Amino acid sequence: MSSSKLPRIEIIDALRGFALAGILICHMVEQYLGAGAPPSHAESVSVGLSDQIIEGGIGIFMRGKFLALFSFLFGLSFFIQMDNAAKKGKAFGTRFLWRLILLCAIGYVHSLFYRGDILTIYAMLGILLIPFYKANNKWVLGIATLLFLGLGRYIVFYLTQGEHLFLDVNPMDMESSHVTDYYNILKNGTIGEVFDTNSWEGHLDKMNFQYGFFGRGYFTFGFFLIGLYVGRSGFFTRFRESKKFTKKVLIWSLVLFVVSLGITAGAFMIMGPEAKMDNWLAMIGLAGYDLNNVAMTFIYLALFVILYRNIKPEKWLVKLAPYGRMALTNYVMQSILGTLLLYGWGFGFLGKLSNTYTLLIAFALILVQAWVSKIWLQHFKYGPLEWVWRSLTFFKIFSIKKERPKEN
Repeated sequence: MSSSKLPRIEIIDALRGFALAGILICHMVEQYLGAGAPPSHAESVSVGLSDQIIEGGIGIFMRGKFLALFSFLFGLSFFIQMDNAAKKGKAFGTRFLWRLILLCAIGYVHSLFYRGDILTIYAMLGILLIPFYKANNKWVLGIATLLFLGLGRYIVFYLTQGEHLFLDVNPMDMESSHVTDYYNILKNGTIGEVFDTNSWEGHLDKMNFQYGFFGRGYFTFGFFLIGLYVGRSGFFTRFRESKKFTKKVLIWSLVLFVVSLGITAGAFMIMGPEAKMDNWLAMIGLAGYDLNNVAMTFIYLALFVILYRNIKPEKWLVKLAPYGRMALTNYVMQSILGTLLLYGWGFGFLGKLSNTYTLLIAFALILVQAWVSKIWLQHFKYGPLEWVWRSLTFFKIFSIKKERPKEN
């Protein structure tokens, strides 16, 4: 594939920046744990009414939704890269596979700092996207629908009856030694100790969450497929004219939100306050929760597009485009800065800052990263990690610095 690039679609970069901002808010308020926390932590970060409102608001409106949006954009970007290569008469599948291997390496380094890294999961699941590039739209949408309905979770639960696939722990038991030991390492351990526990056990813990009955990996791949489908449809090249379609997406997403909320609430209310994840009713409740995340994600997507079509909101939303163009660099850097602030090897504020303060810190970091991204891209073509990833993908050192316009 030649180094020449087709024009970028700015709304996609802005939407990616929007998703990244939401991810940062969730991770910072969760204090970059990437795992469960003992009850004492929850008590120390929710000391006032505002803290409790923040925790509840993020749980309902943000957690899981912005990573889903990020996953949708990954599938969309996959299509754009494959399609751009096809338009030039070249296949990109093998190159994309190599690109995923590089992403896995970047993600592994990132995971040493933060156990909740998503890049390694994207790299693994991204391999499955390649054969779907030429699959019929009915298969793409059909499989995405089945995944959203919880098919992966049901199969795993049927085969395991709730036993964990990779690490024999109970993720619902916040007083277990597994949870407290890890928390203490983050709070008091050296950077070497954090790296050591995240290097292997952290990935097993994450694989339980992604591919066990919680099924987040299946959910993520469903959004990959929807991103691929939307890319094929060309929606973002004509989003300003697709008003009726966007409105339909918003309306049906609101309907799904209400229905899924009823499914989730109904299932867990029947099980009661001592609910355990060892029965089919719990699996249905988790599927309802996933559908609620699907609904919220598409509500945000539709509202973003509707606002972006209007001049005044667009002037503000477009400011997120540089932030989104440097998403890989910003994602990794926000984790490094967040863990530096919170973990014991850094400033050690884990469990000492309330939700109100971590939310304010998240907003501040978003503003700083957005501003730095804007300044950086005025002088350079790519973000630092984007440049490394691109150069290694094509085995070529690309020029990173922008050429100054020649004076007459």
